[in-house]
Amino acid sequence: MGGGLDWSTEWSTSIMWIVGVFAATAVGCGVVAAVVTRCTVWGRQFRRLAYPYFSPRGEAGWRPLLTALLLLLLTIAAVRLNVLLSYQSNGLYTALQRLDAATFARFVGIFAILATIYVIQALVAYYVQQLLVIRWRVWLNDRIVGDWLGERAYHRGRFTRSAVDNPDQRIQEDVASFPSDSATLAVGAVGALVSLVSFTIILWQLSGPLTVFGFEIPRAMTFAAYVYVIVASVIAFRVGRPLIRLNFLQEGFSASFRYALVRLRDNSENVAFHRGEEVERSTLSSRFRAVIENAWEIVFRSLKFQGFNLVVTQAAQVIPVLIQAPRYFAGQITLGDVQQTASAFGQVHDSLSFFRNAYDQFASYRAVLDRLTGLLDADAEARALPSVQLEDGDGLEVHDLSVRLPDDRTLVDELDLILTTGDALLVTGASGSGKTTLLRSMADLWPYAGGLVRRPLGDGALFLSQQPYVPLGSLRAALAYPQPADGVDDARAVRVLRQVQLPHLADRLDDEVDWARRLSPGEQQRLGFGRVLITRPRVVFLDESTSALDEGLEHTLYTLLRDEMPDCVVVSVGHRSTLNHFHDERLELLGEGRWQVSALHR
Repeated sequence: MGGGLDWSTEWSTSIMWIVGVFAATAVGCGVVAAVVTRCTVWGRQFRRLAYPYFSPRGEAGWRPLLTALLLLLLTIAAVRLNVLLSYQSNGLYTALQRLDAATFARFVGIFAILATIYVIQALVAYYVQQLLVIRWRVWLNDRIVGDWLGERAYHRGRFTRSAVDNPDQRIQEDVASFPSDSATLAVGAVGALVSLVSFTIILWQLSGPLTVFGFEIPRAMTFAAYVYVIVASVIAFRVGRPLIRLNFLQEGFSASFRYALVRLRDNSENVAFHRGEEVERSTLSSRFRAVIENAWEIVFRSLKFQGFNLVVTQAAQVIPVLIQAPRYFAGQITLGDVQQTASAFGQVHDSLSFFRNAYDQFASYRAVLDRLTGLLDADAEARALPSVQLEDGDGLEVHDLSVRLPDDRTLVDELDLILTTGDALLVTGASGSGKTTLLRSMADLWPYAGGLVRRPLGDGALFLSQQPYVPLGSLRAALAYPQPADGVDDARAVRVLRQVQLPHLADRLDDEVDWARRLSPGEQQRLGFGRVLITRPRVVFLDESTSALDEGLEHTLYTLLRDEMPDCVVVSVGHRSTLNHFHDERLELLGEGRWQVSALHR
């Protein structure tokens, strides 16, 4: 059969076949994708993560879709090359059987041409697939990070009922996995389906009848391949189904263990002061134990799943030869036909077995879909939480502001305040009365609050906590935060550092170290005041921002703030009576929602 193939017309036929199959496959994939993405949960999850990127109306335009179609074309071309190689192999072995040296040499030459094309196709397909994956990952990372940061969902998410665990791990690992796994599984699935059709035709042509218990089965080889793989796949799916849940749990357990390690590193000094190594060891051991126990469950389940697959795959190697052997010995077919039958049976077997063999990959992929869409759902829920009515304005106006705890207890009830240019307010009260929570409400960070807050938006207002945030990077970046570091020149930065009593850091502006660890709490608070002087907001909120400083430094910094920024509205939370001198009014929180505003006399 293979030796009589007309290779002079096969090349043009192959091009027409590739184009036709590509068109049919593209349309078919589009229809199937549309149905699946609308009718199944995981399909809708995939559509949510992928459609905005591949839609011609998206940010990237037609480029992602065209890249995907090119990858599809290359995948179909690879299948056609495998078909041609099977015919070449048939002709080669038939020539060996007939001792036909000239025909043998001809098929060796054909093999050289096909092999060269195959190598080029494989390399180009690899590049195109990686191009698609990397660009898709960049887009998805931007989208997920933007969604997480949008409207402070990264912070407000902690107040939702379905707060997600380890969003950092989902962004770092799952965003990388989704494009790669999507491309790999899609290419594998398309290749399997096209191969199934192509090699089923070959297997049908090579199959003969087989008598079983007195019944003759026509084209027995084709039916044997389908029945064998379908039965094996059904069993494999039942064996491998628990891997979906186990892979999802493994991601969560691993992230929980990693978070405990990071938290220990970030709080190493406190742990060391308390000699808490044994408690931390116990915590780490319990979380690591969960990782290992689940890993062993995956191992034992995979042993069953992979073991079954290996047995099925190995048995498939000999079945076509056993079935075709009687026809070969009877002289009905050639050795090349036997070899091509085995090759075609293997391709049909592998194609039908794709979903069975890739079941664990699909299990892991489903977990990635769940985790990424779960993060998007949590972000949406965080943005939907209630908040104060925040409006832009000069100074600070608060009308009917009520602040509650999650259990609905009232901390502040219907607060009214008006602060204009240069005013300064000191917020006091017993511990737990809601001073910091009040500031969070004015910043629109606390969802259990309602009322109107009118203040400058954006850089016009700055909130300085008891422990100022020190970002990664240089000291200049920490001083300029949240503005870009290059917006602060050397002269200005050095001047500010000296003003806030940090002259010893003036020559280290561009040193990139972990400044959050290098600086003491008092130095971090002084750096925070330097940030205020750099940003020069119209309203500044200071939440016990001098608690780590002595009274002398506190006096120096507040004097500096009032001298440098006399028009700035200052709202301070503090306990020291020394702060009275720098404020005009006092807001005292009395508990159970009660409050009182009184004048302070310098």
